[in-house]
Amino acid sequence: MRRLRPPLHLLRTFSTVARFGSISRAAEALHVTQGAVSKQIQELERWIDVPLFERARKRLSLTPAGERYHTVIRPLLAQLEAATLDLITSGDGGGALHLSTLPTFGAKWLIPRLPDFQHRHPQVALHFVPYVHGYDFTRPDLDCSILFGEGHWPDAHAHYLAGSDVVLIAPPEASGVPSVETPDDVSRHTLLQHVSVPQAWLQWSDTHAVHTIDPLAGPQFDQFHTLIRAVMVGMGLALVPRCLVQDEITAGLVVAPAGMSYRSNSGYWFCYPEARANQATLTRFKDWLVAAAVGADQ
Repeated sequence: MRRLRPPLHLLRTFSTVARFGSISRAAEALHVTQGAVSKQIQELERWIDVPLFERARKRLSLTPAGERYHTVIRPLLAQLEAATLDLITSGDGGGALHLSTLPTFGAKWLIPRLPDFQHRHPQVALHFVPYVHGYDFTRPDLDCSILFGEGHWPDAHAHYLAGSDVVLIAPPEASGVPSVETPDDVSRHTLLQHVSVPQAWLQWSDTHAVHTIDPLAGPQFDQFHTLIRAVMVGMGLALVPRCLVQDEITAGLVVAPAGMSYRSNSGYWFCYPEARANQATLTRFKDWLVAAAVGADQ
């Protein structure tokens, strides 16, 4: 039975090396020396008597057996970490939840609603993880993320929140910029682009049968927040999810001409890995978040 139950620390080291494909990067992630990582991999291979890595010209790659083994144990390790975290933190029905969100959605939509969650679940502590790590559900310090896309991410559950209702916004009337009364008026303006949605103006032009614009031309921005600000100061027109810009429309800081919106295939989704699906704090947050998002596109 000994060979069937390798020590957990050896499996964790193996999974980390397999994920990074590098002894040095794995050592950095595990906060140990490269020598310690190498010895643990060798110990695991001796333990199970199966070669897990091929070493050629100082490069490390999984053997076919190693690939099969890693495919199986990776989700098991993640599930074990999630179960342990839930056990440690949820004795009183609360605990910590580590989440990541896109900056604009977090600032404009999520944060204003969080006081309600805190009021309903004061025992749950929310900790925000930098968004650069938002897609890596193998990280032990990430339970869930709010991502932008069409709802399909490998090995993740996804619940739609908002963002598919996209409105055209223009500078306020007092800016002196020509007004947009009909879809054809758009051709007189600079089109501002979001780098994550390069087809937005093409979809808009197809929806409104406008063929007098170059849908791929114009300055590019990497955040909807800066895109909105650019419209406010008169740089051009932009296409923005209504849920992110409704406050500016209501305040008259930008104008959303009637009948100029379109329905996008992309939006904001609440995502989490299968291993954390039953985590108590995550379930509480998910239920609250999905309920809070009802009607967000209206």
